[in-house]
Amino acid sequence: MKFAVLGAGAIGAYVGAALARGGADVTLVARGPHLDAMRRGGVRVLSPRGDFSAHPPVTDELAAVAGADVVFVALKAYSLPEIAPRLGESLAPGAAAVWAQNGIPWWYFQSLPEVPGNAATTSLESVDPGGIIAKSIGPEHNVGCVAYCSTEIIEPGVIRHIEGTRFTLGEPDGSKSPRCARISEAFAAGGLKAPVETRLRDQIWLKLVGNVAFNPTTALTRAKLGELGTTTEMVELLRAIFAECAAVAERLGIRFPVSLDRRLEAGLAVGDHRTSMLQDLEAGKRLELDCMTGAVVELAGRLGVPVPHVQTVHACATLLDRLRQGDRLGPGDRLGPR
Repeated sequence: MKFAVLGAGAIGAYVGAALARGGADVTLVARGPHLDAMRRGGVRVLSPRGDFSAHPPVTDELAAVAGADVVFVALKAYSLPEIAPRLGESLAPGAAAVWAQNGIPWWYFQSLPEVPGNAATTSLESVDPGGIIAKSIGPEHNVGCVAYCSTEIIEPGVIRHIEGTRFTLGEPDGSKSPRCARISEAFAAGGLKAPVETRLRDQIWLKLVGNVAFNPTTALTRAKLGELGTTTEMVELLRAIFAECAAVAERLGIRFPVSLDRRLEAGLAVGDHRTSMLQDLEAGKRLELDCMTGAVVELAGRLGVPVPHVQTVHACATLLDRLRQGDRLGPGDRLGPR
């Protein structure tokens, strides 16, 4: 089985290095100084589980995915609409595209029964504007993935693995397919956990409630995860966001596999870690809001579920992001999903 990692940043390079360590044939697609460093010296992973290095082929050419049986897509969610047409043309017949984005994935409503209370919900503008991704990527390619893994690029070519090695896989229709089993085996050979779930959307929402609560609040406050738990007011805000997300999830038939209290405690217990959104803020990158807070706000509006705390945090973080990016806002401009 031949792999390609599209978007070999902090998560993608870690996954690619692990796959290579396990003996998989894998090519990394990256760009910039990180690409140059990996070309020269491979990927170096610093981890409490043991440091290691790997030297898979690295390129900046999208054409590298054309011969892959599995393409692990580790790009930011907001990058997908632009690249989807070219990616769709490049995927080999029968290739699996493993989508490892944060938030509500663009394929969420594929093979899903009608959403209770809103049978017209088939896609979200916040994650797939105009349906461009769905039009470009055939449904037969799609494999979902929920990544529970914290990593950082501490210098080009060097990944700091903080905690977590689980990349839960699942087919949109809930089946346990042979291809998911083969992908899981390759991940396991590289030291990663990749269980196959028949109810992957439950796992998506379990991670999402944390992303919606933790990521924008760390960006707004510059706090690390553990620091969010040092004031009563912040913990109460996080609990309120959790509750609002859970109310939306309940309308979609989601069953959380663990309690939300446990999810909140686990997130705060990560401690001295900057969320991916805080890392992006500090690096001057665009914030990944639309697939997280934006998607929850859009879904809540369609389903008639009030989410005032999520809306407030989304508005504040969106303004922060746009001002940093130099957008000129007029007094009547709407701060909703782009």
